[in-house]
Amino acid sequence: MKNQRINRISEEVKKVVSELLYNGLKDPRVHPLTSVTNVEVTRDLSFAKIYVSVLGTDSEKKETIEGLLSAKGFIRKEIAKKVDLRVVPVPIFVLDESIEKAMYLTNLINKVSKEDEMNKENNHE
Repeated sequence: MKNQRINRISEEVKKVVSELLYNGLKDPRVHPLTSVTNVEVTRDLSFAKIYVSVLGTDSEKKETIEGLLSAKGFIRKEIAKKVDLRVVPVPIFVLDESIEKAMYLTNLINKVSKEDEMNKENNHE
């Protein structure tokens, strides 16, 4: 029962932070191609680990995390407004590079597949 509640709260926090990234944050350091990939709220609701993905250079990723950290108080206040909780979790931002790793692996697989097809064509000739 508690797990379901924590999962629901995590999803609500994810929605609020995602909405803020698209509409509410005015910090120029936050890259426009930033998205929330996952949120993990602790059982006591004291912290929310927010995984963000940034499609950009390493410096843009670093600046985005810095911008999010400086807006942590504002983000927490917005979570408090939109999610009805007695204790509002403190946001902790973590850079999630899983999307970029997946894109890299997909490109690698595609490259190997093309090379394999070319080798098969050359062997049949």
